[in-house]
Amino acid sequence: QVQLVESGGGLVQPGGSLRLSCAASGSIFRIYTMGWYRQAPGNERELVAIIRSSGSTNYADSVKGRFTISRDNAKNTMYLQMNSLAPEDTAVYYCNADVSRTWNSGSSYYWGQGTQVTVSS
Repeated sequence: QVQLVESGGGLVQPGGSLRLSCAASGSIFRIYTMGWYRQAPGNERELVAIIRSSGSTNYADSVKGRFTISRDNAKNTMYLQMNSLAPEDTAVYYCNADVSRTWNSGSSYYWGQGTQVTVSS
């Protein structure tokens, strides 16, 4: 099995910063695309940013210039540096990863349990 564990969430004032981490563990052969998603109360889950195994990235328009996604392939870990946080960034943040468990198997998507980010004064 594959486990994704997020950490780094919390309460921060508007304009502040947080760094989220997502550590993947378990039966992993290769991790392809990884991504951060978020879900605010009453809203659907939305894409925040993705990073491919090549290192290329895409961001939601709402976070461009403020958030930076990165990954450490040696540690099977992904990060999200969030700067200039605003109240509308308040949500549960989830990590997602496309993982193959053996050299000759297909890949599957896995989700973490989520970490709460609250931006409030």
